[in-house]
Amino acid sequence: MAQFFNIHADNPQPRLIQQAVEVLKRGGVIVYPTDSCYALGCHIGDKEAAMRLLSVRGLDGGHDLTLICSDLSELGRYAQVDNTQFRFLKAHTPGAYTFILRGTREVPKRLLHKKHDTIGLRVPDHPIVQALLAELGEPILSSTLLLYGEDVPLTEPWEIRERLEHLVDLVIDGGACGLTPTTVVDLTTDTPSVVRFGKGDTSDFEG
Repeated sequence: MAQFFNIHADNPQPRLIQQAVEVLKRGGVIVYPTDSCYALGCHIGDKEAAMRLLSVRGLDGGHDLTLICSDLSELGRYAQVDNTQFRFLKAHTPGAYTFILRGTREVPKRLLHKKHDTIGLRVPDHPIVQALLAELGEPILSSTLLLYGEDVPLTEPWEIRERLEHLVDLVIDGGACGLTPTTVVDLTTDTPSVVRFGKGDTSDFEG
């Protein structure tokens, strides 16, 4: 049965953050709040945990997952970023965007898109996520908490606990989250291309 931590959204308690990171390091799957929706997360290097995460969502092993990074410096370790891409990323992070970029050798091969060697990355603007990342020291492998066959993500912690307490190892209650996933932007071509419109504003780069 999952543990359940009530973590303050603005001032996360260090002790609970440390315990949550220990769950990740032990191969656990966690539910945590972000600046868009609640998300599922696991350790980047744990293949079994990643398969469990996908199973919770009712997806197969071919589904692309996202690397949640603490800042642009960490993102640049896992993605190939040129000067033009860097300026775009700097203007839109942290925030509710997922960026598709070509991965570096730091990304486990199994996580890259099979044809294009790309990976989704994002830098959320949420104190709980930032605290988790600071304690962990590396990205969290993640996916929006949208269950198979449903149109909107789970957003209420009590409902998440009720429905997933036997499927995940930890639920972090950081208060109600939104229902709109991130905007997904493909940065692998000369002009940024919106793959999915979501919470992140696109008015300054969409013609």
